[in-house]
Amino acid sequence: MKKIIVTGCNGQLGKAVNEYYKGSNEYELVNTDVAELDITNIEAVMKFVGDVKPYAIINCAAHTNVNACETQEDLAFKINAIGPRNLAIASKEFGAKLIHISTDYVFAGDNDHPYREYDEVAPQSAYGRTKLQGEHFVQQFADKYFIVRTAWLYGDGKNFVKTMLGLGKTNDTVRVVGDQVGSPTSAKELAKAIGVLVPSDNYGIFHGTCEGVCSWADFTEEFYRLAGLTTKVEHITTDEYPTPAKRPAYSVLDNYMFSSTTDFKFADWKDAIKEYMESGLAEV
Repeated sequence: MKKIIVTGCNGQLGKAVNEYYKGSNEYELVNTDVAELDITNIEAVMKFVGDVKPYAIINCAAHTNVNACETQEDLAFKINAIGPRNLAIASKEFGAKLIHISTDYVFAGDNDHPYREYDEVAPQSAYGRTKLQGEHFVQQFADKYFIVRTAWLYGDGKNFVKTMLGLGKTNDTVRVVGDQVGSPTSAKELAKAIGVLVPSDNYGIFHGTCEGVCSWADFTEEFYRLAGLTTKVEHITTDEYPTPAKRPAYSVLDNYMFSSTTDFKFADWKDAIKEYMESGLAEV
């Protein structure tokens, strides 16, 4: 059995990766979260990876509280940049593949067409800056790596869908930003995409989001419809909902490398959210 270390195993993507590999006869997952492995500690990482000797490492760990990153940039840098650096160094030392998850926040968010993997990066927030530095470290220190940028992720855990469903059950009207657009992405779909990359030598940067585009308000209306909620969604502007961190107005990623180098195709966002709602994971 080939061993795969999964960091951040208790997060939405970590859980989806576990679900994807459940019952596998080829891969054995070695799950870690901060209690089992502090990825910001190089000695701990080298010892852990050296003991396991994995075929691959899937790094799902990150400081993803975008607003908190604005006041905790040092902590975010440790988790989002130093952590991936340490995993990259260990992956090279022990011959493992590294699958590192990154974000749409590395871009400025002012495009008028989907971002491809090679487009210019210009993060506008502490979260984006620290995640971009994590990408740089992976490229600098790892030999066999996949960097997968995703966006608007939801799965088994705390997320936008569950928050808004909770509000929808207790309010007649909710106000949701309607001038930020992107591609809501199911953690299940992203886990499938990772599963395609792991056995391959198709290294590099990939964009991994569900197909199609909508605003946060459009997205909310769709899962309210699926949930049978009659709550009215009032479309508001970003300026009407100020946050500590600047959000990208345009977060649409083009899965160009996946479509160019693999047969894998992400589900449409409407199909993915329907499957998620029917799975029971959205229950609040």
